[in-house]
Amino acid sequence: MSFTEMWEALLPIGRDAESGGYHRFAWTPAELECRDWFRDEALRRDLAVEGDANGNLFAWWYPEGARGPAVLTGSHLDSVPGGGAYDGPLGIVSAFAAIDLLRERGARPGRPIGVAAFAEEEGARFGVACLGSRLLTGAIGPERARGLRDRDGLPLASVLAANGLDPERIGEDPGLLSRIGCFIELHVEQGRALREDRPVGVASAIVPHGRWRFGFAGEGNHAGTTLLADRRDPMLPFAEMVQAARRAAVRHGTLATVGRVEVVPNGVNAIPSAVTAWLDARGPADESVRATVAEVREEARRAAREHGVTVDLAEESYTPVVGFDTALRDRVAGVLGGAPVLPTGAGHDAGILAARMPTAMLFVRNPTGVSHAPAEHAEPDDCLAGVEALAAVLDDVAAG
Repeated sequence: MSFTEMWEALLPIGRDAESGGYHRFAWTPAELECRDWFRDEALRRDLAVEGDANGNLFAWWYPEGARGPAVLTGSHLDSVPGGGAYDGPLGIVSAFAAIDLLRERGARPGRPIGVAAFAEEEGARFGVACLGSRLLTGAIGPERARGLRDRDGLPLASVLAANGLDPERIGEDPGLLSRIGCFIELHVEQGRALREDRPVGVASAIVPHGRWRFGFAGEGNHAGTTLLADRRDPMLPFAEMVQAARRAAVRHGTLATVGRVEVVPNGVNAIPSAVTAWLDARGPADESVRATVAEVREEARRAAREHGVTVDLAEESYTPVVGFDTALRDRVAGVLGGAPVLPTGAGHDAGILAARMPTAMLFVRNPTGVSHAPAEHAEPDDCLAGVEALAAVLDDVAAG
């Protein structure tokens, strides 16, 4: 199948007809359908399909005479709530299309080439971004991962078991890692830095980023009978915490976002008993991100005391600055004729794998600059340019 045919086959899966956004959460029916698509495309190309103990999928091309550790490419299939079509799937569709292109041109890679579909990259279901690659590399421990729960209270362990995976076997896989020599991820640009004449760019680094969970606990009561002076309303310090995040971000030159909140009991005429909120913080340096979070924490504690509420803070994930392998980055940029090199404020599986192997990233131009929303986009010609670029890089790096 061509790039366009593969892309059109994926487009309807998990798409909300009203908003146009995607809901492909890990191990839900939509994401499982995407996994079936991945297997079908791999088998259509006579690639060897393999799933690891952590729920990651791999498709391997072993050209005749290929030896040594593989060149791995690919991305992820899951989405954020209401996300765009391109974040993740573009890298996987492009990887299959690049292999097709290499075969059509009679390329004979000296090393195997693999296509990966990493599990729970967005962290939209279990709260930890890049969960599949974190487990594979040992960046998160199995015990902690097994205890992660989704919004319905289902633990990861039971979800894995329901999908044929043994939760006792999750964790670092040195054997699989030893088979991979490097990872090259193609991704839609998340921003609008690429110029009109350069549809493909190369990543220099991923800025520090993390997620923190704030839990405010107060006293539930009746909205119409409880005097203001008698209330222990967790919504009030939560509101102050959101404002504090914005002020701290401005002060420290970072980005701080509260994009998810859960309220108990979530009733119009009830004072909440608990509010849980998630803070996403990113910035140019570890120190500035940590300073932002520390300031928000202190403001949340102060506001909680003022309103007779308790608050606790838990760090769910954190990734320090990730500089991609310089030699591989320069090699990739050179293959592409001096493609522009730019940093990214978004996390990726490539950033996790960078701790264990050389990694690099290609970006395909996004004319809207929007990501994690339905307006995320890449023009068809730019997508095909991305396939050409990825094929050229794979051909060069896998030469031997």
